[in-house]
Amino acid sequence: MKIKALKWLSAVPVAAALVVSLAACGGTASTGSSSPTNALEGSDQQTLDKYTTKDVTALDKIDKAALGLITPGTITVGTLSDAPPNIFIDKDGKFTGYDNELLRAIAAKLDLKVEFKATGFASLLSQVQNTQFDIGSSSISTTDARRKTVAFTNGYDFGYMAVVAKTDAAVKGFKDLTKDTRIAVVQGTVQDDYVTNTLQIEPVRFEDYNTAYANLKNGQVDAWVAPSQQATGQVKEGDGTVIAESVVNTQNFTAYAVSSKNQALVDALNSGLDAVIADGTWSKLTKEWYPTRETPATWSPGSKAVTVPKS
Repeated sequence: MKIKALKWLSAVPVAAALVVSLAACGGTASTGSSSPTNALEGSDQQTLDKYTTKDVTALDKIDKAALGLITPGTITVGTLSDAPPNIFIDKDGKFTGYDNELLRAIAAKLDLKVEFKATGFASLLSQVQNTQFDIGSSSISTTDARRKTVAFTNGYDFGYMAVVAKTDAAVKGFKDLTKDTRIAVVQGTVQDDYVTNTLQIEPVRFEDYNTAYANLKNGQVDAWVAPSQQATGQVKEGDGTVIAESVVNTQNFTAYAVSSKNQALVDALNSGLDAVIADGTWSKLTKEWYPTRETPATWSPGSKAVTVPKS
């Protein structure tokens, strides 16, 4: 199902770019796939049902001793430090953002502590699978290619993909991206996969969102294809940049990544997620971190058994 695009009104040298082949980054994206997924096609909730559990285990039935945590009683989380409003470190040195605050609420339902550690996105999924972290929290789109590496919880968010450009640039949206456009992406992301495989354009790859955006501002690249949430967190008045186009994508909801060898932890997180949806915490945090965004009517978080309370 085609989802209509929504337009939002709204000094780091290029040598810092990590311009390398994704074949060298542990398979965190599906670059090189013979049948790439067009991240902008979108789909309805029925298509996602094959990945969404029918219901969840009751919280009081969760055996915390069986969760296989690196540190018993504590969830060790790999996350990013520079991608507001989803995952970042605030001025006081606290890991925060929508994804991380929601995870804190889920952990509280399970009576577990949370310890966050910063990492890069390109290595995050392999680090989760190799149990360097119990969970990956990074607004991760749950593509089929990634499901070959790690397991995912039920969805807690959906995605938008954006094109960010200079205010006076010729790039006004996705249709203006050509082989002559210098396009910034963060290595290993869905946006990297989209530009590389769907558009078949070789992008300029960066290790983090701050560097990608800095290179757009200083003119080293012509456009940045980014998750809209992160684009919103980076673009500030006076920067001379604009979110030229933002397109909803519910083809792959976002979820927390867990090692494929740890189904018990996936089940526990799904239980906690349903609990914070049912008691209104999910709605409260969503409104707090995304005050102007509307959730598509075709998408809902958590298992099929839980209902988002009416506000």
